[in-house]
Amino acid sequence: MKKLVLSKILLLAVIYSFAQSTVNCYPSNWWAGMKWDKVQLMLHATNITSAANFSINYPGVQLKKITKADSKNYVFLDLQISPIAKPGTIKIIPTGFNNNQPISFTLKPRRSGNGTSYAQGVTAADLVYLIMPDRFCNGDYTNDHIAGMLDQSLNRDSIFLRHGGDLMGIESKLDYLQDLGITTLWLNPVIENDMPERTEHGYAFTNHYKIDPRIGGDDAYHKLITAMHNRGMKMIQDAVYNHVGIQHITVKDQPFKDWLHQWPSYTNTTYKDQVLFDPYAAKNDIKKMTDGWFVPSMPDLNQNNSFVANFLIQHAIWTVENYGIDGWRIDTYAYNDLAFMNRCNQALYNEFPRITLFGETWVHGMVNQAYFCQNNLNIPYKSNLQATTDFQTLFYGIQEALTKPFGWTDGVNKLYTTLASDIVYKDPMRQVIFLDNHDLPRFYSVLSEDLAKYKMAMAWLLTCRGIPQLYYGSEILMTGFTNPDGWVRLDFKGGWKEDVVNKFTPQGRTEKENNLFNYLKTMAHFRKNSSAIKTGKMMQYIPEDGVYVYFRYDANQTVMCIMNQNADPKTINLSRFAERINGFAKAQDVATGNIFDLQQQLTLGGNYLLVLDLKK
Repeated sequence: MKKLVLSKILLLAVIYSFAQSTVNCYPSNWWAGMKWDKVQLMLHATNITSAANFSINYPGVQLKKITKADSKNYVFLDLQISPIAKPGTIKIIPTGFNNNQPISFTLKPRRSGNGTSYAQGVTAADLVYLIMPDRFCNGDYTNDHIAGMLDQSLNRDSIFLRHGGDLMGIESKLDYLQDLGITTLWLNPVIENDMPERTEHGYAFTNHYKIDPRIGGDDAYHKLITAMHNRGMKMIQDAVYNHVGIQHITVKDQPFKDWLHQWPSYTNTTYKDQVLFDPYAAKNDIKKMTDGWFVPSMPDLNQNNSFVANFLIQHAIWTVENYGIDGWRIDTYAYNDLAFMNRCNQALYNEFPRITLFGETWVHGMVNQAYFCQNNLNIPYKSNLQATTDFQTLFYGIQEALTKPFGWTDGVNKLYTTLASDIVYKDPMRQVIFLDNHDLPRFYSVLSEDLAKYKMAMAWLLTCRGIPQLYYGSEILMTGFTNPDGWVRLDFKGGWKEDVVNKFTPQGRTEKENNLFNYLKTMAHFRKNSSAIKTGKMMQYIPEDGVYVYFRYDANQTVMCIMNQNADPKTINLSRFAERINGFAKAQDVATGNIFDLQQQLTLGGNYLLVLDLKK
């Protein structure tokens, strides 16, 4: 009988041990010696607010405040980490909960090489390549399906389903990318998106502290970034602060009633950024713009809630330190609370002084765009964001120059006028210029697949002021319009072992594709070694008769760029440009390598951008 009772007691003990709640801690760790030394932990476990108290005993670390959330499943702990705190494991004791089982929180030593081997920042010396991981290359077929995840699709014949590309695939193509002249990668979001559909794009996070296992997970991300840094390359991560996926734990179980922007009924954002600076704007319009949801499946975070703000800021810092990324591209920047964004940006600047931050500002107008970054505008709100994605030079600049006939305000005059408005920016060289991305029509398609005009666009991209960004496949003439967006997110042929052609090799590309690839490669490598383009100044001349001339120059080099948007050749008188070309006797055509004497006149072919490296 005693043995039976003892067995029952042991069985109950085992059952009780399994019944204990799993406590998830966000962030999972921190680092000794960080400037962000007031760390707010979010503890999540079933009925964790039933704990009578929480305590720690660790030299240099104090538990300053305990906040029990509206949900019984969250508690927030405010820790003060002093400079004397050493790396180690902090034990958090939840009195009266989980049998007082300690919760481990690790304090790590900071990684070495801040500002040299990571958080280096991205500058106009770089060439950025944007990749959607699911559509670039499948390097590991074992992660194509992950048991338990909501989206189990895998069908390359559908533009809306998963295709299997991953981080290992990207790593396997680093030689290809460096050969092309790429220095920096920007990946569409890599964070877990455990949503039921449309998970290929990655913009609906469901767990901030987990790299999506379908693209390789945490280990593959570390491995890719290490391989890139060992090659002297840089990584930009895509940040999303404005919203999360509807399957995020803080949506399914909201810590506080105001964790999200709440409305009596579903309210979408108006997408009208003008109300943020319009002196005549109605308050209701402002609220709808900032607090309305982006789409129903992506709930809008309330960044005025201090716990939300801390969660997002700490995750940003944690990500840079943990993975060693070099910069942030911030999604849907205009829809965030801008005071919060200044605070978040500053926290990253404080910790990582060389890091680069640029925001997506899909807006229409130079003032609109400048409002969201460091600018020269005399306005009450002052953004500390370094730069934006420069939609203005795309929509109202190069696209107009190559698709509209020349006129007083049209054609290349549009490009000239747009760049003349750079006066609004504190530092135009930080602006990220591009021709297309995952949300836009492929620029080759915009130009009706006109190779001559497309080469003009590429030459402009690699010689204009700013940080140039290429979209994957642009170098092999990938096409597509955004009706719907999946048509601009097609697979890079050759990235899957079953592909019958391989566009990563010259043999797999057509003659026209190799023509463009080699041209782009030539221009990219010239740019990589051009001080005038990477760090020099810019001077432009008023376009005449469809011909637009601009210079990139410094004390060591002068590059002359002559864009003829006309179908017919044009002859220009070089004496007009004496201010910049005096003292130079020869010029080298960058595309061909040919060197010729600078004469009084120069004849330029139709639909061509001639890039000249001037010689004494």
